[in-house]
Amino acid sequence: MRQTLVAGNWKLNGSKESIEELLKGVLSGMSEVKSDVAVCAPYVYIPLVEELLKDTDVAFGSQDISMYESGAYTGEISGAMLTDFSCKFSIVGHSERRTLFGEKDADTAKKFAAAQKYGLTPILCVGELLEERENGTTEAVVARQLDAVINLVGVEALEKAVIAYEPVWAIGTGKTASPQQAQDVHAFIRSKIANLNKSVAEKIQILYGGSVNGGNADELFAMPDIDGGLIGGASLKADDFLAICQAG
Repeated sequence: MRQTLVAGNWKLNGSKESIEELLKGVLSGMSEVKSDVAVCAPYVYIPLVEELLKDTDVAFGSQDISMYESGAYTGEISGAMLTDFSCKFSIVGHSERRTLFGEKDADTAKKFAAAQKYGLTPILCVGELLEERENGTTEAVVARQLDAVINLVGVEALEKAVIAYEPVWAIGTGKTASPQQAQDVHAFIRSKIANLNKSVAEKIQILYGGSVNGGNADELFAMPDIDGGLIGGASLKADDFLAICQAG
């Protein structure tokens, strides 16, 4: 039985004051949460998050990671730097990195490998654009994104990773894939992995991301291949985030 994971992605949001208030609220409701919970903060707030979450059941991580270990790469943050602050997770390949900042599948694969080299658990994001869904290439797009990682590090590496399926057209738009639409893609991902390694496929957590909220989380998380959520906007309000965590 796979454990449910709910991970918040704060994106480009937050201040010292708002993060302290948010995490205080989240921690106050954790006694009623059975799922695993994590938050992914902007780099500059990771030391604060580490301090606030010390000795709690809430894990934390970064929203991205450099493919490089060190050197003349201005603005980059390495795996070693993140583990200096006890990060557990690192999101890689988020659609906003791909679409807004030109990240290629090969770049995502290298970041995935860099995260694992330093003991971080990558949250590998995959998902299609609206035009790709409408022209029937969702599975081909997701398969291509997965293959880039599998071809670099091998399918066995997925056993120490999390996958997040995020249809790009449903991120921050208020639109949500129906539970069955989401389940269909999750089932495709799991079956693709199972064709290479059944054991890895059975163990890996596959999260759904795309306008998840307290009202739809129960139905989404009830699907057999949906193991939780990667939560954007709703992770910025303690009550909203807790409602989703409690659905797990």
